[in-house]
Amino acid sequence: MVKTKLIGGFPFVQYTKETVPETEMIQKSCEFFNWMNKRRTIRDFSDRPIPQTVIEQLILTASTAPSGAHKQPWTFCAVSDPLIKRQIREAAEKEEEESYQHRMPEEWLADLRPLQTDWKKPFLETAPWLIVVFRKSYELKPDGSRGQVYYANESCGLACGFLLTAIHHAGLCALTHTPSPMQFLSRILNRPEEEKPFLLIPVGYPAPECWVPDIKRKQMPEICVFY
Repeated sequence: MVKTKLIGGFPFVQYTKETVPETEMIQKSCEFFNWMNKRRTIRDFSDRPIPQTVIEQLILTASTAPSGAHKQPWTFCAVSDPLIKRQIREAAEKEEEESYQHRMPEEWLADLRPLQTDWKKPFLETAPWLIVVFRKSYELKPDGSRGQVYYANESCGLACGFLLTAIHHAGLCALTHTPSPMQFLSRILNRPEEEKPFLLIPVGYPAPECWVPDIKRKQMPEICVFY
């Protein structure tokens, strides 16, 4: 039975977590890193279908992320309809072509060359699912007034991290796509004014022939300082 109590007039439940011996903890942390280190961003997707139930569970996992004042300022739009995916691709490619040809400075383009990306985004139609994450800039109260949300960007970023981990855990692949500007997603998906596009994530299996850049992640001395 879960123990409950009132603290400051609000209900709380007792939290317990099973602990493991230190040696097992080290082993588990190493194993998890090695497994996560196999995660890669892909652009060559298979059109092999994925059950909606899987997508639902991935999104539920993402929704377990912490958020400022527990406002959970996110909406996940899961798109599998081919016509809507085509609209998204066409609008995204229009913005991306403009970015690659006129908006991006040369330094940005140079940084992208080892990845061999361009404005063409066929994966937006090929991947069986697109998960579009929207960030709420405020919340609507029952009386129609606006309520505050806190640390919405940080909260949505955490939720997307959980989502990417869940996708990898399910044996699937993803791409974090941020066509800029992204307002077309609000129009196509008919989202309310308080929701702003945050991230577009195609989800699916890798294509039979899938290539990813041979790049290396930074090592511990480059990313961490111990005090």
